[in-house]
Amino acid sequence: MADIKNNHQSQNDQKSINWQALAYFNYYRILLAGLFLLLIYIGQLPQPLGILDENLFSIVSHTYFYTAIVFSFFIHKQTPRYNLQIAIHVLLDIIILSLLMYSSNGLSSGFGMLIIIAVAGGSILREGKIAILFAAIATLAVLSHELYVQFFIYTDTFNYLHAGILGATFFITAIIGNLLAAKVRQTEELAKQQAIEINELAKLNEHIVQRMQSGIIVLDSNMNILLINESAKILLGEQGEDTNKIFHFISHYMEGYVNEWLNNNGKQNVIIKIKDDEVELQVSFIKLSLVSNYQILVFLEDIARLRQHAQQLKLASLGRLTASIAHEVRNPLGAINHAGQLLSESEALSFEDKRLTEIINDHSLRVNNIIENVLSVSRREQTSPEKFQIEPWMKSFIDEFKARYNLSKNSISLNINKNNIFVRMDPSQLYQVIWNLCENAIRYSQGEPMITVVCDISDVTERPYIDIIDYGNGMSDTIKAQLFEPFFTTEVKGSGLGLYLARELCESNQAALSLLTTSTEGTTFRLSFMHLSKQDDLI
Repeated sequence: MADIKNNHQSQNDQKSINWQALAYFNYYRILLAGLFLLLIYIGQLPQPLGILDENLFSIVSHTYFYTAIVFSFFIHKQTPRYNLQIAIHVLLDIIILSLLMYSSNGLSSGFGMLIIIAVAGGSILREGKIAILFAAIATLAVLSHELYVQFFIYTDTFNYLHAGILGATFFITAIIGNLLAAKVRQTEELAKQQAIEINELAKLNEHIVQRMQSGIIVLDSNMNILLINESAKILLGEQGEDTNKIFHFISHYMEGYVNEWLNNNGKQNVIIKIKDDEVELQVSFIKLSLVSNYQILVFLEDIARLRQHAQQLKLASLGRLTASIAHEVRNPLGAINHAGQLLSESEALSFEDKRLTEIINDHSLRVNNIIENVLSVSRREQTSPEKFQIEPWMKSFIDEFKARYNLSKNSISLNINKNNIFVRMDPSQLYQVIWNLCENAIRYSQGEPMITVVCDISDVTERPYIDIIDYGNGMSDTIKAQLFEPFFTTEVKGSGLGLYLARELCESNQAALSLLTTSTEGTTFRLSFMHLSKQDDLI
């Protein structure tokens, strides 16, 4: 369908060009006839123009001029058809110029050159053997003139050699003009075909660029945006036609890095975290050299997605490590625990020795719990994300959590700030993340409510999020710096893998878990889900 449309458009363009060329040829005719009329009216007609029959020269010149004016009207209306008009124009030119040549003392007047122009114009404007016909008619007109002069005018000015050479010139002009016109038309067709292919290739490239997951921005040397794809708009939080966020990102965040890089003082790859936003981007620059200037190709990558890919490699290595740990440690640990239990049942043990056996058993269980947590990282099944409404899911979770810890009705406050908030994540893994955050919250909270859960959509990034807020005493800068590191804990009996596992689960679902705020009045953890538009794309 596209090829038919392109061919139709190409035919229309060619038709328009042909009529325009015919119009230019007619302008030449008007100019030539107008020049003759001007010379007649001012009485400055030079010899040999009209020397044989001045009245005939004047009548033919007027006829030539007004005929050309009428031709302009028909050319504008494009009727009758193009090929017929060319034949009429050229034949009329040959007849009128032959009459002007006769009235101006024959071949010596130079009108033969004007007939050559008429034949050449017809040969160029019209393909095919008709060009030879034009040359033949022009040759017959010249020879007829010489015959008429010899037999009816009774003069010695006739020259058959001159007429023969001029006739040969007509044929040569017609052939060469026709060949050149055919070559030009072939070149035009090739250029049009290449233009169509280039246009299709540009559309294909644009489609590929727009569908790429990586954000792409092309800037000129003045940092003006020449191209930006949909992924870049989503990563930068553009909403509708509003491009303020994009220009703000370029002017406030990226421009300084680009200038440093161009001056060879900066890095080609940088990580930019947008303030008041959960988005963290890896930005790469490539310089595109042009003939007189340059452009800058900018790649934007979502760090969360890159971390997800890196996590797969990390989990594979961790899986092989933990398999060997489980084999080497778990069996002797089970033996130690079993021996401690048997020893504690001995009646000959003193109270102090029984206390030591309890310590052995407790720490054996703690080490076993650590191994189980590590194995849960390496053996975690692939995520199965689903899109679901968060409000009913959250209410069900809170009811279960209250029942598990025997909490009061007002111990957990749930605030849903927008209706119909949908998220995309593996429900079982979301359950693990929220459960871990709520367990930590009730451990440190004071008073009621012990936990406040807020579900909303960010006005800046359009990302749904869940805030888990406790009312404890906050945490120090030292704890904040190591909060998500594995095996870091402030609890004596903790494994230090809870928050680490929670963040790993979020990143495997293209979500982000972060510490939003902490103070003496409480701490807020934020779980940000993927952008709403990406949720729709992945369904």
